[in-house]
Amino acid sequence: MNELLKALEAPDRGHPQFGPGDTVKVYVKVVEGDRERTQMFQGVVIRYRGGGNDANFTVRRIATHGIGVERTFLLKSPRVEKIEVTRKAKVRRAQLYYLRDVRGKAARLKEKR
Repeated sequence: MNELLKALEAPDRGHPQFGPGDTVKVYVKVVEGDRERTQMFQGVVIRYRGGGNDANFTVRRIATHGIGVERTFLLKSPRVEKIEVTRKAKVRRAQLYYLRDVRGKAARLKEKR
């Protein structure tokens, strides 16, 4: 049974270590009709859920006119080309849902050095 589970496991894609509070750039393959291009989504990781094939993370960014946009990515998805960590933050929570309600200086996170 253990061999069967290992056979179904998705290959490790070699992404860097990151966690909640980190600012990341996620490069995603987007298919539009018959064309395929790479799109970058940059923001703060507000949730990271590990779990083998089901590992996922949610990234939040502020779009134009102060509208918050959240997007959830599967960590081992073939659509996620690469992940770059641009900033590490020191947080004391696993899920940073409170960032949805704060604006401006209240939304700052202390940088990890």
